[in-house]
Amino acid sequence: MNAMDKGEAKGSSPDTDQYRLRRFIERLANTEELETRTEAVPLANVAALLEGNPRAVHFRKAGPEGQELVGGVCASRARLAHAFGVEPDQLAQEVQKRARNAPTLVDVTRAQAPCQQIVLEGDDADLTKLPVHLQHGKDGGPYISSSLDFVVDPKTGMTNVGIRRLMLRGPKEAGVDLIAPSDLRAMFEASVAAGKHLPVAFVVGCHPIDHVTGTMRLPVDELGLISSLRGAPVPVVKCVTNDIRVPADAEYVLEGYFDAKGYTEMEGPYGEFLGYYGAVKRNPVFRLTAITHRRDALFQTSTISGTSLAGTDTSMLNVIRTEVIMWNALQLAVREPLGVHVTGSSGGSFNVRVKMRQRVPGEARNAIHACFASLANVKNVFVVDPDIDITSDQQMDWALATRFQPDRDLIIASGTRTLALDPSLNGARVGGKAGYDLTWPIGAMEKLEHQVPAPPTYTGGKFASVEAALGDGPKFFEELMAATGSDDGREIVRALDGLRKAGKLDRDPERGRWMVKG
Repeated sequence: MNAMDKGEAKGSSPDTDQYRLRRFIERLANTEELETRTEAVPLANVAALLEGNPRAVHFRKAGPEGQELVGGVCASRARLAHAFGVEPDQLAQEVQKRARNAPTLVDVTRAQAPCQQIVLEGDDADLTKLPVHLQHGKDGGPYISSSLDFVVDPKTGMTNVGIRRLMLRGPKEAGVDLIAPSDLRAMFEASVAAGKHLPVAFVVGCHPIDHVTGTMRLPVDELGLISSLRGAPVPVVKCVTNDIRVPADAEYVLEGYFDAKGYTEMEGPYGEFLGYYGAVKRNPVFRLTAITHRRDALFQTSTISGTSLAGTDTSMLNVIRTEVIMWNALQLAVREPLGVHVTGSSGGSFNVRVKMRQRVPGEARNAIHACFASLANVKNVFVVDPDIDITSDQQMDWALATRFQPDRDLIIASGTRTLALDPSLNGARVGGKAGYDLTWPIGAMEKLEHQVPAPPTYTGGKFASVEAALGDGPKFFEELMAATGSDDGREIVRALDGLRKAGKLDRDPERGRWMVKG
């Protein structure tokens, strides 16, 4: 649905600046989230400067043409949270909330669309003139790694938005990996069966919110989902060489089509998001028909693989998508989920941590099975009690070490659909999943042996003496110090010794509290 379908006034001028990539980068300037390089940087050096870098990097002069390039924009939870205007621990809930917003799209003219300020067709449209760099040593070539693809489903008329890589094959060709299963792959195979090209537009250089949209899998028009997640109207413009509408505030748009010949060309290898190379595949060919861009366009690249997997764009975008999907599943499966955390070092989807409060026995296991069923990529699910910080590797390791018995608390599911890129499958079509119930049985946390020691807080009522305090009821040593106003404790030892010698002192056998005998 576009804005005019909703009765919005024609001729309105939507904001084409607020959600452009350059403005977001400018807001990161002079913070710990952005590194700016003003010197000339060869494209061959870009990958090494991004590898393991905790900050996004803005290259002012990339390649011999001195083009502007930014990388690692979405590679941290903090930067993604900044894009949504929330704290990092509120990010998944904010995405889930915004997904319910009604979308508003506003059609604009070419004159109003910054992404079409420059239009290159014919020989002027050349992929090899863009600042595209080699990302990993054994990649099959330079890759455009930060593109959102926009395709209109011929059956439904809805726009599908995803994130695909493009391996440069020449000025007007690129290989594209269409993973299975995916909506775009189904559309492409239907077009091949009909002997038709499938029009596509790749947007390069967009706001992090738009990238989050590209990871979602919701049964909606995903062009409208960009508006929902932005929480604002999206100006859209029809492409120059096809009828696909794209955000008019984009930096670059690569227009073209997937060739109807099908899976014809070798693509890859490529460093994949799980930290290993993906094998060479036979994949479709994208044929370029036009490049359009802003006058001051900012090209974008994403970090995908490498040794610092948790700090890559792909892992962090996967993290948010997985946490949203898991939270939705858990709300249906158990009464009181409290949090979900997915590790970036597992590619943003394989290892899921769930915090919950069990209301009845077995709920932790229901949560595990709900996570298994909700996303094929999920491989290991860890469920803990409310006292565990699921963002802390140390706390999770402690819970695994002290609350888990493998023969009792390990849940194995076999023969399940998994992600084919998992190298441990060794080519198998199905795989296994593991659930780790790291929760105490209901009521177990009331036992002293299951409670976590912490420094004393010295709270409680005041009494004239240790004996008077014990007359009020059994007390821990800390409570006796608080009761008498002691800031030392040794005089409490002497008072207890006196009561013991007088035959008046006893101990609570269950919890070790001091008490009056009898």
